[in-house]
Amino acid sequence: MQRGITRSHTRGSSLLLTTQPKIHTLNTFTPFPLLHAEKEKRKMKSQIEEEFSEFYEKWVVQLEEHLRLLLVVSKEKPQEAVCEAVVTKLTAHHKEYYTVKWASAADDVLAFFTPLWLTALENAYLWVTGWKPSMAFRLVESLKKADVGHSGGGGASLAGLTEEQVRKIEGLRVRMKAEEEKVEREMERMQVAMADRKMVELARLERVARKKGDAAAVGQVDEMVNAAVKGLLCGLEKVMKMADCVRLKTLKGVLDVLNPMQSVDFLAATTMLQIQMKKWGQIRDKRCRIDNH
Repeated sequence: MQRGITRSHTRGSSLLLTTQPKIHTLNTFTPFPLLHAEKEKRKMKSQIEEEFSEFYEKWVVQLEEHLRLLLVVSKEKPQEAVCEAVVTKLTAHHKEYYTVKWASAADDVLAFFTPLWLTALENAYLWVTGWKPSMAFRLVESLKKADVGHSGGGGASLAGLTEEQVRKIEGLRVRMKAEEEKVEREMERMQVAMADRKMVELARLERVARKKGDAAAVGQVDEMVNAAVKGLLCGLEKVMKMADCVRLKTLKGVLDVLNPMQSVDFLAATTMLQIQMKKWGQIRDKRCRIDNH
């Protein structure tokens, strides 16, 4: 039975930085002749795409509210307890996103590799269904070098990182880079497997069976194709979760090194970048639609 998206559904509810992705057995993958049919089918939104699009739209609105609060706190520089509360609220907001994402991907993982709720610009910068962890470390470097006098509050505190903090951030960067490469190797392994002899033979069998019009043979091939597609989806779900775990560990690792005020500034910068990227993408998509008409 198809599962709808609810905030209480928690397949992987303790996602943030404590769980590892469930590892699925990689079987075989969909043959090349099926790719066109799959592309045509995905021109229409699936139920999960409809539901997650609605969830994501509301999630982004709430993210903008969190950003406004972060900027106020960054400017006013209140006591640490206030900063910690704001940081906790935003990290909980991100936990909700990944909880719903994982639950939804169990029913339609392809939706997250071609997300219809993102703009073309956002899609162009996706790394295995999300943001690339290395970006967080580049952002820290940018904030360290920012002109404090013209920072408007956001990011100014990161100019004062201690030598110990810099050392810990660098150590985390090296570890997360290694995990990024592990994800990329797994994704590459899956992509190259498309050319395995078994997949080539399956593609040939399907073509021959349909050309002859042999109903029994077509049925047998269809069963093998279904198994191949199932293997592909399980493999994609595995890689997606691996990538998400690297993202979550990166976020937690950086926040563990920063003090509460620095965490507020860092989250303000990351959130602002995410929201502005969406707005820039929406402007670009709108212009493209106008030009096409």
